[in-house]
Amino acid sequence: MLFGQDRDQLRSLYCRAWRRHRQRQVLDPLQAQIVAVVQRHPEYQPLLEQPQQALGREYPPEFGETNPFLHMGLHLAVQEQISTDRPAGIRDLYQRLASTSSDRHTLDHRLMDCLAEILWQAQRDGQPPDEERYLRCIGEGVPSGR
Repeated sequence: MLFGQDRDQLRSLYCRAWRRHRQRQVLDPLQAQIVAVVQRHPEYQPLLEQPQQALGREYPPEFGETNPFLHMGLHLAVQEQISTDRPAGIRDLYQRLASTSSDRHTLDHRLMDCLAEILWQAQRDGQPPDEERYLRCIGEGVPSGR
């Protein structure tokens, strides 16, 4: 696994990438991807500028707050899926949808909603993610089954 299971290591990666960007330092490819996502989400930038706050903060679902690290991670996951065409067909589907969409960020959020739903279902059911259902959800634009 690229990041491992340590939440603080993952969060530190986001904070370091953002700090390096702000200091105009050279970024590795993953840091550049992270920075591109952070730039599209200015609401998360102040958090990343305070690593101690970022590392210790909890985002319990019952408080209705979005976890910025989960959100940014889903952006990166969708980008990775499109670049590797995994699941097979996602790249073509994304390109077809992008050709009719005026806002790629909103389109990315559509994929992220479907991905989150499919991952939640897989975890709930103790099964691997259903790739066909995921692609159908993207094509329909509506999460299914919850």
